Amino acid sequence: MKNVLRLLVLLLLLGPAARAATVDTVAIASAAMQRTYKAAVAVPASYSKNKKSRYPVLYLLHGAYGHFADWSSKTPDKTLIHRLADQYNLIIVMPEGETFSFYLDSPVNPGSQFETYITKDVIGAIDQRYRTVARKEGRVISGLSMGGHGALYLSGRHPELFAAAGSMSGALDMSITNRKLNPQEAQQRQSLFNPILGPETPAPSPYSANSVVNMTDKLYTNGLPLIIDCGVDDFLIEINREVHRRLVYNHTPHDYTERPGAHTWEYWQNALPYHVQFFQQVLEKGGVAVK
Repeated sequence: MKNVLRLLVLLLLLGPAARAATVDTVAIASAAMQRTYKAAVAVPASYSKNKKSRYPVLYLLHGAYGHFADWSSKTPDKTLIHRLADQYNLIIVMPEGETFSFYLDSPVNPGSQFETYITKDVIGAIDQRYRTVARKEGRVISGLSMGGHGALYLSGRHPELFAAAGSMSGALDMSITNRKLNPQEAQQRQSLFNPILGPETPAPSPYSANSVVNMTDKLYTNGLPLIIDCGVDDFLIEINREVHRRLVYNHTPHDYTERPGAHTWEYWQNALPYHVQFFQQVLEKGGVAVK
């Protein structure tokens, strides 16, 4: 009898863990860059049971100086991604964007072609490997800082791929024209951006042309649901306010929020559930959410 009771207690203790989402690490090759990168993929526990269901996908992008494992390893709560995947029956894909790619195709560096990588290689590989809703209605995208820029940039340029997009603490302007930087700070930024965009030049500048702040008319035309937020103590708060102002001015519907917080993982951990909840409403409206 004691052994039976011990077994029951053990099963109760292991039960939640056994039912929790799993995080796979998958290798995805880039044809353009001729190399292979890793991606973390959170798969909800229900996926193995609902054999006939196809699951929507959230593409979640990391920030500058980061890598694909950041979202699953740097949040204070290490169960955050697992819980959100399970709560919303959502596959969450966290691809590699290198330390400073800004998720665009560099015009000067063939080894930095991350717009092509995400929109073709990563999405194609995920749709092939998993039972996804392999069309626009089943994909949403968000990210933090550089990844926030990447999410709005990629969805803005490829509205046929995504149903909605979001940005947390987005680095939404790559140009230094409107930034109050001292010479040392300006030189440091140039050293980071030069390898992907070359030196900043007068108009037309690839810095301005590829910055989300100058894509607001495109975001209006595309008509995708958007969610944008930033901490009031974040050094990027003013550019986020400017993007919000331009979206209001051109009548682009969007959800914009400022919350207490800075450019920290504590802030992004708090922000991500709001994004997923926002996306869930879009997915439900599109009839692709898994119940």
